[in-house]
Amino acid sequence: MTATMTTVNAGLKEVYEGKIVNQLNEEQVAMKRIERTAEGVIDTVGGKYVTFPIRTQRNAGVSYRAENTQIGPAARQGYSAVQVPLKYGYGRFAFTGQVMELAETNYQAFANMADEEMDRLKGDLNKDQNRIAYGHKSGNGVLAMINDTATSATHAVVDTQYLEIGQIVDVLVVASGSATGGIQSTNVAPVTITNISGLNVTFSSSFGPATVGHGVYRFGNRILEPTGFNQIVAASGALHGLDPATVPIWAANNINNSGTPIAMTELKMITACDLARRKGGKTSVIFTSLGVRRSYFNLLTQQRRYTEMKSFPGGFQGLPFNYGTEIPLVEDPDAPVNRAWFLDESKVRVFRNKDWYFATADGDILKWVRDFDLWEGMMKMYWEVGTSQRDAHTLYDDILES
Repeated sequence: MTATMTTVNAGLKEVYEGKIVNQLNEEQVAMKRIERTAEGVIDTVGGKYVTFPIRTQRNAGVSYRAENTQIGPAARQGYSAVQVPLKYGYGRFAFTGQVMELAETNYQAFANMADEEMDRLKGDLNKDQNRIAYGHKSGNGVLAMINDTATSATHAVVDTQYLEIGQIVDVLVVASGSATGGIQSTNVAPVTITNISGLNVTFSSSFGPATVGHGVYRFGNRILEPTGFNQIVAASGALHGLDPATVPIWAANNINNSGTPIAMTELKMITACDLARRKGGKTSVIFTSLGVRRSYFNLLTQQRRYTEMKSFPGGFQGLPFNYGTEIPLVEDPDAPVNRAWFLDESKVRVFRNKDWYFATADGDILKWVRDFDLWEGMMKMYWEVGTSQRDAHTLYDDILES
């Protein structure tokens, strides 16, 4: 008989040369630019919180009178207290005992694989953290919205920007959290994304939303993720325990076209900065999607203005927007489409106890999983995105992308 590659396959040694070639986008823009701080993080009964006071009202005890008449009454400043609970983030990895045994005969192979898992996990956490920094306009933790009511394993979604094959997800009613294909309903298990084709997503089991309004979430994450720009830079809705319905000054600025994207204009960009400036804000950066960046570049071209990417403080590059001074317009692959956030970075913080770290309270990174031939590790970070002045920021929404 003739020996072939098929017949000798069992006796061949597998050789892997070079580094693993990454096929995934690891870029992180917003989270690298926003300042991180542990200032204001305190431990109280019930968890870790960020606390700070905000000034919400001027002293109204100002008056002008004629000679020898009673002056106006005294007044005081208005303040509100903010207490924001940190959100608890985790990442886990695991090795079987069989993989651990590689250490006996080929330590380098195991060490490389262990380093790969640990390093890649932190990269994955940071990448997801950048997605969370923007948030989703439909609610905390939403990755995508289901756009049909069919009973099927394959469903149409509004966008697939934050979806990836292999994600374990819940499909829940955004308004209530009740489940269609998610764990938060008794006897319903989470589902796995098995394929993405255009705007059609295939899940590991069939389900049928009764109405449009279901969101796709990471398994168990609904309303538990840190706050993103979509919630911070909003003209309505409570933030950090304060509601602009009762504290009107606690509302961000918003420019929109009632949900219908239209062409970007320089006048609206100036207005976005003006709205924040009128409230005491000073726009220092504009975060936007790749498509909106193209629209801005096209706008400059139409006006016969030729500009190049420029380096700004902090090691960032972007197209400059001239508002008396040059403001960087920074594109981010994780930024949602059709939107641009005009932020005063001095009023935005990432509050955290410390950066992502391995849980080593027992002295070990790798821990034996009881009753299994399995070892695992965990990284964690307690953090939240917050602002000390909501109306210092503006959302320019409904921008037609080029």
